[in-house]
Amino acid sequence: MNIVIIGNGITGITAARHIRRRSNNKITVISRESDYFFSRTALMYVFMGHEKFEDIQPYENGFWEKNKIDLIRDYVTFIDTENKKVNLAGGIVVNYDKLIIASGSRSNKFGWKGQDLNGVQGLYSLQDLELLEENIKNISRGVIIGGGLIGIELAEMLISRKIAVTMLVREDSYWNNVLPAEESEMINRHIREHHIDLRLSTELSEIIPDENKKVRAVITKEGEEISCGLVGLTVGVSPNIDLVKNTVIEHNRGILVNEYLETSIKDIYAAGDCAEFRTAFPFRNNIEQVWYTGRKHAETIAQSVCGNRTAYDPGIWFNSAKFLDIEYQTYGLVNMNIEGEKNLYWEDPENRKAIRIVYTDDGVTGFNLMGVRYRQDVCLKWIREKKLIEDVLENLGEANFDPEFFKQHENDLIEVYNSKNPSHQIRLKRKRGLFKFVD
Repeated sequence: MNIVIIGNGITGITAARHIRRRSNNKITVISRESDYFFSRTALMYVFMGHEKFEDIQPYENGFWEKNKIDLIRDYVTFIDTENKKVNLAGGIVVNYDKLIIASGSRSNKFGWKGQDLNGVQGLYSLQDLELLEENIKNISRGVIIGGGLIGIELAEMLISRKIAVTMLVREDSYWNNVLPAEESEMINRHIREHHIDLRLSTELSEIIPDENKKVRAVITKEGEEISCGLVGLTVGVSPNIDLVKNTVIEHNRGILVNEYLETSIKDIYAAGDCAEFRTAFPFRNNIEQVWYTGRKHAETIAQSVCGNRTAYDPGIWFNSAKFLDIEYQTYGLVNMNIEGEKNLYWEDPENRKAIRIVYTDDGVTGFNLMGVRYRQDVCLKWIREKKLIEDVLENLGEANFDPEFFKQHENDLIEVYNSKNPSHQIRLKRKRGLFKFVD
């Protein structure tokens, strides 16, 4: 059986690896982005000089031949679903028995005047990174449109090259559609501490060219003109589904799939950023464009392709990121306003740290961590087992990550709880012991 995978990001390559573990099927991966799989989330560190590109490739080049995974660097022009063929731009036609579409995302554009000028770009692919190197030559300021995780990454990249940054964010606080108000305000302050010109409640009206049709300035909806040599469009990403638009594969915003990640056409699957579930799972979006979910989609499909048809189980939500110097982790349901929800929140604004535990009378439902690391397995276990808040607080030391190297804040959070519950005082039972190193 020949399995063809379109896309060599985390989803496509995870599918290839897990299929190979389970079978001797022929596997062909098609992507025009790069010769080999790389960690997309690490592109910013290549730009900043912390890593070389070869350092962010998880596997040696010989890995693919050793595991009998064929790689084709090209892009798909047509999927012939009736005859089970994939046509490539270079003229090659690839037959498939089963097809996995993992074509990822593309940066959003919303029809702004000037959005296609030289010097305007998103930040998603390796080609975007290469274009950024060209676009920042001889510029003194970049304007970033939108916030979120990609926006803050691009801002950090530019200031690492001593390029001034202005950020235009439509919302009245940074990423407040995801972060609770306190954490969002912490990030507002932190961005400005890095001398980034953060403009909240501000929207782009148009982008102005110079005489060479390159970016010269942006104009906000309030009529202010801001001079710049680069405009970064970071107002989210959309599923990259152009390759199915002229086919019978059903699609909406993304490629429509059922709980088995099967499309409307037999033997064709879609996964990762490009997939859209016909019915969303509880408290989850139909489209989830996160590294972890893409990997889990792929693991699920690999089982089905190898004969064990398996429904996707999204599990408990989690994510992690970095806002400049502040690490961020989230587990479970946070900022969802579920019935009976309560929040226990502690913050150290001077050191840019915060811990939030969300719970109901039935048990804990979520954790938000800013500048503090907790152990994922412990947090997810407590949520899964619906541990009561009192039990969690008494054993909070178990979640502490690397306690011998970092200041611990379990008692700070317990003090907040005790101050709100004078008749029911909690004490920390124990802290996680030092790690033992084993040869």
